[in-house]
Amino acid sequence: MTNQILDVLSALGEPTRLQIVRILATGGECCACELLPRLGVSQSRISRHMTVLKTAGLVVDRRDRQWVRFRLNPDMPPEIRAVLDAVLAAARATRKMEESA
Repeated sequence: MTNQILDVLSALGEPTRLQIVRILATGGECCACELLPRLGVSQSRISRHMTVLKTAGLVVDRRDRQWVRFRLNPDMPPEIRAVLDAVLAAARATRKMEESA
């Protein structure tokens, strides 16, 4: 396994980061201020999680005046996208099983 794939798996192994990626995977951009109430974590924790996701190459950001907007990296390599898709599919399946139990 390449180091980049290991970095991606490590980043997605943390539940809050996986939840952030799940939110961003629904499309569009999201400001950190929009993530705060959905995740129930502090601004500083969101910032740390976003740094890990950016370093892993999963997320990109852009400045919009005083806000920073995040989205999934549209230029991630195909093998990284395949890993992300597999993790998201597994998370969806697990959630459905938990809901039906």
